[in-house]
Amino acid sequence: MADIAEKTRKSPAKFLSDVKKEMKKVSWPKRDELIRYTAVTIGTVIVMALFFWVVDLGISKLVELIVD
Repeated sequence: MADIAEKTRKSPAKFLSDVKKEMKKVSWPKRDELIRYTAVTIGTVIVMALFFWVVDLGISKLVELIVD
């Protein structure tokens, strides 16, 4: 098992060269796609934050009713 790792090990320079080549192959999103994806992400985070805020508020009120 260690023999395979030794055979496939690359120098840092070779690794970075390979990374550069692979990054050129990446299909990067266009500006309008990026803006849309960002808006969807921010919207989803806001909705989830509101959901958990309401759940937390409900649990807090329930605990208050039980304790009091």
